[in-house]
Order: sequence, then structure tokens, then C-alpha cells
Amino acid sequence: MNTPTSRFTHQFNPTILREYDMRGIVGETLFPADAYALGRVFGTKVRQGGGRCVAVGRDGRLSSKELENELVRGLRDSGIHVRRIGMGPTPMLYFANAATGTDGAIMVTGSHNPASHNGFKMVLGGKPFFGAMIKELGAAASQGAVMGGQGSEERIDPRHDYVTRILRDYDGPSHEAAKGLKIVWDNGNSCAGEVLGKLVEALPGEHIVLYPEVDGTFPNHHPDPTVAENLADLVAAVRQHKADFGVAFDGDADRIGLVDDEGHILWGDQILAILASDLLRQRPGETIIADVKASQVLFDEVKRAGGRPHMERTGHSLVKQAMAETGAPLAGEMSGHIFYADKWYGFDDALYAAVRAMGVVSRLQGRLSDTRKRLPAMVSTPELRFPCDDARKFAVVKEVAAHLAQEGADVTTIDGVRVNTADGWWLLRPSNTQAVLVARLEASTAEGLERLKADFTRHLGACGVKAPEVTP
Repeated sequence: MNTPTSRFTHQFNPTILREYDMRGIVGETLFPADAYALGRVFGTKVRQGGGRCVAVGRDGRLSSKELENELVRGLRDSGIHVRRIGMGPTPMLYFANAATGTDGAIMVTGSHNPASHNGFKMVLGGKPFFGAMIKELGAAASQGAVMGGQGSEERIDPRHDYVTRILRDYDGPSHEAAKGLKIVWDNGNSCAGEVLGKLVEALPGEHIVLYPEVDGTFPNHHPDPTVAENLADLVAAVRQHKADFGVAFDGDADRIGLVDDEGHILWGDQILAILASDLLRQRPGETIIADVKASQVLFDEVKRAGGRPHMERTGHSLVKQAMAETGAPLAGEMSGHIFYADKWYGFDDALYAAVRAMGVVSRLQGRLSDTRKRLPAMVSTPELRFPCDDARKFAVVKEVAAHLAQEGADVTTIDGVRVNTADGWWLLRPSNTQAVLVARLEASTAEGLERLKADFTRHLGACGVKAPEVTP
């Protein structure tokens, strides 16, 4: 049957239909039946656009194999031919999608979330699938607006081609010249383990890999490189081995964390500033994109290096869309997503970014820690996330924006409100995925940060919201 039918209907838990992906807690809000239903509605969407082939991959979580099997069954029952790449990092699926020309791709992954979580990241027609499109899948499932058919499947192994393609863009020292190069990699038991092993085997220098075994329970530490405590083992290993730098991944290896030779963590905007300065020497005048949570230092550094800084809304799908619209060769987020469209495909890939970073570090004047120290020192808070009801969070931000407008404040409103003052800036935005408000504050001095805190607290208080405890 190749026409829509109402025989199949399904109700997704609305909490799993997020802005950038589908994500939930396995056995509580996310079930195998959801994976099957996603296959039916996404497969229908592909066929409505004239497509027939979808690539599917999965991470190493304990629930991922069953979810993958049900997803594939749903795709086949919608008349889709499925190319199964098996277990590996999310960017390897993106690569397979681009390299083999599939019409869509779905990754079964819980990303940087706890082991009990899982979900799906989607690509359609070579573009991120997010926002209203995900909500439409929910509506299509509940209405039974699906196509039927007898699809098929094949298994492909893109690991060799993926690693080979990454290595093609390595521009660091040769094997002979890199004898003293030493890098520590913290795989964090992520699904990148096997691919990482093949990659470091071919790269020059000495490589120490922590927790290479894929283990969906993440027994050593949580796989999120934006949290300092998750990088403690990497910091210790870098210092112990006197390495040039260290690299960490999240659970599906699309986010990167870096640690310099002294064991200091480089956050997402610092990583992007260093990568951008190097790229702009070869491509002056190019646009570099960062999300609204990034430090002002990043935007100033891009401008100083001869580039055009572009501030974008937070969200990997939104950043990828902005890259396509502006032609930017490089972008990044505070969350550790780094996107190269210079030589690469424009998607977020921690393995690829790490290999490019090897070349960048080799061209620095001095060590990586010297470059970190040359970046202007700012006093900032970590990302602050505090509860606010879904029905209220957007209204709070609008009310704060209205108060700021009355005061004539210098405000950027592309994603919530980012308030610029002589001391620095503060940001308030509603989360697109949780019932929380998100904030960050940054100043050039400790005294300036205190003034920003007072301003931030005052505006939240005017809306009846208690500000969170703010510490640098």
C-alpha cells in the first residue's frame, strides 16, 4: 500500500518531541513502540519528498539496539530501504548520509544525557530535521497519516571510509616531525571507541586513550565534556603524561572538550576562538558563527583575526542552518559542538575537530596554555539552569525584555535577552527542551560581575522569579 492509511496510529509522550531531536527516559517516556512509530512517520515523510533510502545508526547504550531494531522495522513497513551502519558515533552516521547519498538519516542516541535516557537525531535531505518538523511527526502518528510498503535493508560499514576521510584533512606535523607530540583522549566509554582506536593508530605522535571500551552504563564518568568534574580523569592524565593537550567526547562524539598542556579546561568559546584564529589566516574575512551563550571575548577575537563574527541562537540544528545560509566555514557552541564546513561537511564532529586541532596546536607560537593565557581573562558564571514552568518561561523572558526596553538597555534579542553593559553582559533565555530558564553572566572584573548579578536579580524579581545562586 502506497497511500496514507489510518490503520496505524500512535501517541508519542509530548515531552519527547524536543526542539532539536526526540529524547526521553527509557521505560518512562520513551519505549520501543515509539521507535517503530518514528520509523513509520519519518519513512512516510521521506517518501512524500520522493526519497526511498534512510541510513540508521546507534550509540552504545543498553537500550539502543532494541530501539534501532524497532526503528528499522517501522521504516521498512513504510516502504523504505534502510542502510544500517551499526554502532558508532553520530558524526559517522552524518558522514555515511553525505557520502552515500541517502535521503535521510536517523541516529539512535541519548547523546550527553544519563545512561537511562535515549532518543533520535534526524537528518532529511541533507539538512537538520528539527523544530516544527518534529512536532509534525507527532501529529502524523496520532492521525495515522502514514504510508505502507515492503521495504528492505542492508548493512554497510563506513568506519574505514570515515577514518580515511578525516585523516585526509589532517594538516599537522608529519610522523617524523611529530615524534614528541603527545595527546590524551578520553573516550568516556562512548560509542566512538572503535573508530577512535583506528584513528589514533594512523595519526602521528603518541596517543593515550582513556576508557576506550564502549559501555552504555558509563561506569567511569558521565559523558558530558561541558561539566568540569567529568574531565577530572583527563586533566590528571594530561598532567601525568606531560601531554600537549587532551580531548574528551560526549556519549555520541558530536561534542568535544579540550584540556591544555597545563591541565586547564578550554570551554567551547575558547576552543572556537583558537580554531577560528588559525582558519582566518588562510581565509580572511570569513564569517564565524557562535551561539548566544559564547563569551564576548570570542566575538572580539574573531574580529581581531580579520573575521566576521555572527551571533546565532543556541541549538546545533539552528547553527547548521545558519552556516548554510551564510556560507560560514566554521561555527561552534558553548556546549562543545564544533562545525567545520572548511574542507568538511558542515556537521558537528568531535573526532574531526580534534584532528584539525592537532594541526592548529602545531602552528601555535608556544604551547596551547600560552595561547589560553593570551586570551583576555574574564570573570563569568557557568551556565545557570533553574526551574520555570513551561507555561511561564517564555512569558518571563518577554517581561524582562519589556523592562529592559523601558530602561533603554543595550539588548540583543535573537535568543532570549542578552544585555550588554560597561561591565560585560548577562543572558536570559528559555530552554527549548526543558521547563527551565537558562542564564549566564560575564564581566571583565569581579566587581563588575557583582553589578551584573544585581541587575540580573532585579529584573527577574520584577517578574516574580527568584534568581538562582550565582557564583563565578
